[in-house]
Amino acid sequence: MKDAALPVTLIVVGLGWLAWHYGWLPDRNWVVAVGLMIAGAAVLAFDGLTKSSVVAGPLLIGTGAAWAVHAEYRVGWTVLIACLLILLGVLMLAARHPRFPDRRTGGPT
Repeated sequence: MKDAALPVTLIVVGLGWLAWHYGWLPDRNWVVAVGLMIAGAAVLAFDGLTKSSVVAGPLLIGTGAAWAVHAEYRVGWTVLIACLLILLGVLMLAARHPRFPDRRTGGPT
């Protein structure tokens, strides 16, 4: 699988949207927050640790956490976006480490 970030995110958002539309989930803020966190974990699970997944997965998890903090504690988005930018910068620096491959390496054939 080349880069699962976008397909996984689309699937999770679509499933969450349908569940909210049909009334299976009462509070959409928590659905969005948990959906983003699950999408981030799925990116890490499907892609493994690559330069792109090391940034995309934790950033989705952090965005979900920021959404939940905003919904529960009414922390302003200016503070949360600043924290997410710091997280993005740290993750981008971490992805530069030679330990992380550019792409997922295939297993034994």
